[in-house]
Amino acid sequence: MTRVTSTLSSALTISHVRRPLARSLFRMTLVAADALMLALAFYLAYIVRFDLHITLAPEIMPAQSFYTRLVLILIPIWLAIFALSRLYDFHFLLGGTAEYAHAFNACTIGVMTIVLFSFFEPKFVVARAWLLAAWLLSFLLVCAARFALRRVAYGLRHWGFFVSPAVIVGINSEALALGQTLRHSASSGVQIVGFVDSDVARDGENRQRECSQIAPLLGSIDELADIARRLDIQEVIVATTALHREQLLDLHEDLATLPHTELHLSSGLFEVLTTGVKVRTWGFVPLISLNRLRLDPVEVIIKTALDYVLALITMLAAAPVMAVLALAIKLDSPGPVLHRRRVLGVGGKAFDAFKFRTMVVNGEEVLARYPQLAAELKARHKLKHDPRITRVGRWLRRFSLDELPQLFNVLLGQMSLVGPRMITAEEGDEYGRLKLNLLTVKPGITGLWQVSGRSDVSYEERVRLDMHYIRTYSIWRDLQILFVQTPPAVLRSRGAY
Repeated sequence: MTRVTSTLSSALTISHVRRPLARSLFRMTLVAADALMLALAFYLAYIVRFDLHITLAPEIMPAQSFYTRLVLILIPIWLAIFALSRLYDFHFLLGGTAEYAHAFNACTIGVMTIVLFSFFEPKFVVARAWLLAAWLLSFLLVCAARFALRRVAYGLRHWGFFVSPAVIVGINSEALALGQTLRHSASSGVQIVGFVDSDVARDGENRQRECSQIAPLLGSIDELADIARRLDIQEVIVATTALHREQLLDLHEDLATLPHTELHLSSGLFEVLTTGVKVRTWGFVPLISLNRLRLDPVEVIIKTALDYVLALITMLAAAPVMAVLALAIKLDSPGPVLHRRRVLGVGGKAFDAFKFRTMVVNGEEVLARYPQLAAELKARHKLKHDPRITRVGRWLRRFSLDELPQLFNVLLGQMSLVGPRMITAEEGDEYGRLKLNLLTVKPGITGLWQVSGRSDVSYEERVRLDMHYIRTYSIWRDLQILFVQTPPAVLRSRGAY
């Protein structure tokens, strides 16, 4: 264990030297990029108002010299507003959509500053169309630049930049789940250096082996302060279910002498909780509240807009194909064209998911002739050689064309293009406590399970993939699944039966 910490100490010393320099350079790059994007936004706003003549007040004439002087004054003011909005604070950078929300608020404050000044100075007249365009363009361009720089920073994290060394306290199931998730999250910004536990001698070999697959076990909780000093640990993440209350109080006291080390407490429900939490103070008592939904308001808006736009475009483009498929189904076997499957949506609300019918209408009667297959279906919820499937149905399933009608469910707001696998009420019982997590987001037409082998994947692996998607959701993950992973998965037809 001493040899492990010695090796880590050498590696982290190098990281400690380059970490402040990297952050300073990144912060300066952000300031320069913001200034450039603001100048471009103000310039494009001038073109929109005075060259394209998109106006709210035609009587205001162009005065290029006035707007040039105004921009030279506004850029440093807006950068100061950005700084006050903590847009250069690494507590808010490289983490998630909260950075974009801060950028939107800062750009809005900047515009309101101009409006407020014009209210007190009547001679100061600015074209309203220019102001409106400047507000919108500044937000979009600043966010676009920050998105690009964030991708660069995420890439550099593989080389040890923009990460904070972290230790996880505990090696129980919650601690291991925390370590596994944080290790694979580019947005976490932490480097899991190792684990410490309350009683290393008591820990079983199996648990220590599981721990070592993520990061080494560095020692006991009594040694944490010394480990933190030696390895320059910046973040201590406590799996609260692994410690008693007195141990937590002692841990807080030990780390109070380390001003550059922050203490973070998990919710105690991480392994079964995928929604976020918020802290509210009632009567000077801080209390943690659990969010009912996984996505924040910004993510909901973006995901909903993506769903509606792409679903509508796909529906219009695929309408002739869907008409031909409906005719083929009708000619192949008697019965309705569409099959309705009762499944659970957000919050456990049931709805009918539409699919092209791929089975004979007397499917239960047919399956009753094959008791062994009926038992397999009950256990796995899927059959590789299902006697109920029609000729056209088998072809539809092979290329996932039977799921095209679910675009209607997307337009009805019941499903998403990308999400976890839909389940029935009966099937939800097999998820146990994790069922509540599954119902915090809309089920998807495609998702991690669908692009990872579909029915060839074990049921336990399906559950794990669904939970991983919900915990690590981002709009960029959705786009990757939708446009990069889904097309080859459909063409390969792996697990499509």
